[in-house]
Amino acid sequence: QVQLVESGGGLVQAGGSLRLSCAASGSAFSIDAMGWYRQAPGKQRELVARITDGDTTVYADSVKGRFTISRDNAKNTVYLQMVSLKPDDTAVYYCNAKGRTYYQWPRREDFTSWGQGTQVTVSS
Repeated sequence: QVQLVESGGGLVQAGGSLRLSCAASGSAFSIDAMGWYRQAPGKQRELVARITDGDTTVYADSVKGRFTISRDNAKNTVYLQMVSLKPDDTAVYYCNAKGRTYYQWPRREDFTSWGQGTQVTVSS
């Protein structure tokens, strides 16, 4: 079981910045991609940004040019630097990771894990 622990959310004024972090822990696993999703009240969860183990990135149109996702593979940690925040960015942000867990050879299993979520509130 791969666990994700997020940190860095909070309350910020419009135009401000925040940095989210998400660290993955567990035994004998590898991660293909990590990403951030968000869910605002009354709305569906949506992709914010994703990064693969080869550093290919994808961003939602609404955050392009303002958010930057990065990854430290040695620490199994993904970051989301958010600048020029807007009230519309207010949501619970969830970390996501996809990869494989390795057991006694040749057994391995794909996994998808989610963090517990961290609240980001942007005031106008």
